[in-house]
Amino acid sequence: MRTAELTGHPAAKAGSGSSADGPSPELLAALAGKQAGRDRAAAEKTRRVVLASLGVMQDQKAGRRRTRSLVLALLVMALLAFGPLAWRVADDLIGGEHISDIATQTSLWACILCPAVLAAFLVAAWSRRKG
Repeated sequence: MRTAELTGHPAAKAGSGSSADGPSPELLAALAGKQAGRDRAAAEKTRRVVLASLGVMQDQKAGRRRTRSLVLALLVMALLAFGPLAWRVADDLIGGEHISDIATQTSLWACILCPAVLAAFLVAAWSRRKG
């Protein structure tokens, strides 16, 4: 179809054989922009949905950032707590102490068991939270 036929131009009607006297009301409304209210409502609804999604994504990002900060703080605290113990074990072993000495064995076992117990607590808390 040509544009003249769509708009109802008299020269186009003579050869087309259509019985409509005037232009199509839907076509004129679309060309004149009279459906802008419907388009505006759809745009506003889309905007609200996008802004809500943005808020959810920002909340998730803040939660991940908070979790990462907490894990980093706990890691630093664990290093500060177990650092001196590991230093003592390393100093005893490098200084020529025998591994069978009671002080070296106690420090070594504490250096192995404390992080293992801490890891077990973390895994138990993680599995309780997920399940």
